[in-house]
Formats: sequence, C-alpha cells, structure tokens
Amino acid sequence: PVSPDTVGGDPMGLPYSTFDHSRAHYFRYDEHVSLCLEKLSSSKDKSKAMLQQKYVRCSVRAQIRHLRRVLCHRLGLSLQHVQILFDNEPLPDHMTMKQLWLSRWFGKPAPLLLHYSIKDKRR
Repeated sequence: PVSPDTVGGDPMGLPYSTFDHSRAHYFRYDEHVSLCLEKLSSSKDKSKAMLQQKYVRCSVRAQIRHLRRVLCHRLGLSLQHVQILFDNEPLPDHMTMKQLWLSRWFGKPAPLLLHYSIKDKRR
C-alpha cells in the first residue's frame, strides 16, 4: 500500500499533509532573542530622535547590520549616522545576535541591553 504522504496528498484531499519547508519563511522557526535598544545618553543631543518602541525580538541569526538598518529606518537617518554599542564599545556589523548573546550576555536575564548612538551629521 502506498501512503498518502508519498503521493503528495492525504485522505481528505488536501495537497500537503506534511509541512512544506520550501514555502516557509526562512527565519520563522529560528531561536529568538529579546533586545532592549536604548539611546546612549549625552548632554548635548537631547533633541535628537528616540525610538517609540525600544524592545525588539529577532532571530538569533540576525546581524548587527540588520539591527542598524531597522534602527535607521525607524529614526529616519542614514546608515552612517547610527552606531550600536554594548558597554560603550561599538559592535561589528557582521556579529550575529547569538554570538553577542553567548559572548557578552550569557547567564543574564532577557532582554539583552544594547545602546545606540547618533553621530553628528557635520562630521
């Protein structure tokens, strides 16, 4: 007897009885990390843009460069004006959230706290 899964249907006549990964969103079933993005406080830039929602949940495969792009889009700034920091240290664009979590936040409670700074446009 041939099982319905091998012929691409089920007894009810539905096209797929098992999950079709080729049609799925690439990051949907990834592990996720919760982040808190806070503006690095400075005495001179109080008037600059701040995020409406500072909490983000993203895939552990997301990179700092992806976070910067989202941040720039939300703040309406160009990419070269925003920097993401951890303990006042700029993070490299290629670092993933999993690398960041394991190397700098392992064992601490969620959310992972990151800061962002906005560089002056005159520089």
